[in-house]
This record gives sequence, structure tokens and C-alpha cells, in this order.
Amino acid sequence: MAHQENTQSGDLYISWDEYNKKIEELAIQIYEDGYEFNQIVCIAKGGLRVGDILSRIFDVPFAVMSVESYHGKGVKDEQGHIVFGNSLAKTTPNLGSKVLLVDDLADSGRTLRKCVKWLEHYEGFFIDDDLRTATLWTKGLSTFTPDYYVEFLPNDPWIHQPFEKYETMSILEIGNENELEEKKKLQSFLDKAKGRQYDI
Repeated sequence: MAHQENTQSGDLYISWDEYNKKIEELAIQIYEDGYEFNQIVCIAKGGLRVGDILSRIFDVPFAVMSVESYHGKGVKDEQGHIVFGNSLAKTTPNLGSKVLLVDDLADSGRTLRKCVKWLEHYEGFFIDDDLRTATLWTKGLSTFTPDYYVEFLPNDPWIHQPFEKYETMSILEIGNENELEEKKKLQSFLDKAKGRQYDI
């Protein structure tokens, strides 16, 4: 299924099916290239889902690098200061020697570039020179080109990912949404029952 594009704003709307398909395409690309990594590091939050699925497909451990780069209420196209967490969250005692660094998007490229430097210089890590990067999307304005990516976007669209709705949804709205869904199911049942009654 192709993504939906708003031609006026240039925004891209990604469904869950397309999102998962792109992760599978990324996995195939990495596999066919023959890159044998033994560790995934995913950049949170965007790379969390991508890294988790890749770690399951390739059966390698993954670590989480907490990074915050977007700031400002109502600002979606500007990056603020990049803030790193104190350390990696991982379940293995040591980081693998061949690391695949994963994010969902290479936008300006600043975050990926700084994350690579952070990994290369963090004390106690022994990473080979073969650290590689992977994303689902790479924009034309990015100053950093990942080793692997699924789709190149020559322009600068804002990508609406399927989980984005939760960024502005409260727990009360979720409850109301579920209640509305139950009402729809009940109404559908009543309509069908009424239709059967008329058939008699």
C-alpha cells in the first residue's frame, strides 16, 4: 500500500501496514548486503520500534540510546538542542563490536551524526570501524546519508506515522474512543436484528 500524500502541505500519512512493510524492506536490504552485525542500538523514540523488530528478525540484542532533539510548542520543522541520556539501556554486559545504529528518519542528519560520534567516543565501548546506520526514510536535505534506508524523499515532507495520534491524546480521550466504538457495535447489532425481524 502506497503512503497517502497531502499535495497541498506535502505531508505523508503512513499506515501501520506500510510502516511494518518498510521495516521488513529495511531488513531485507541489510541481509542482502551481507552486513553481519552483533548489536543494534536504536535511537529513542523514533528508532525504538524499528530497532525492536530488527532485533527480533536478526536475533541480536538491542540497546536504547535516549535522545531528545525536537523542542518548541507547535514547532514541527525545527530542531532544538540535542540532549543525550547518561548511558545506553541494554541487557547485555557489553556492547557488541559491530553495531547497527537505527532511527526512523534522517531529517537534517544532525541527530544521526552526533549519535555516531557519541558511540565512537563513549568510554568502555570497543566498536569496530564497521559501525553502520539504518533508517526507514532519508530526506534530501539531510547532511548525513545512512548506510541503509528504504525511501529517499527529495523534498521535505512532514511524516505522520501511525502512532503519532498518541502524542496528543489523553487517557480520557482513549476511554471515550473505546466507548464510541462499543456504541457503534451495539448499533450495528440492533440494525441487523431489526433487518432480520423485517425479513420474517
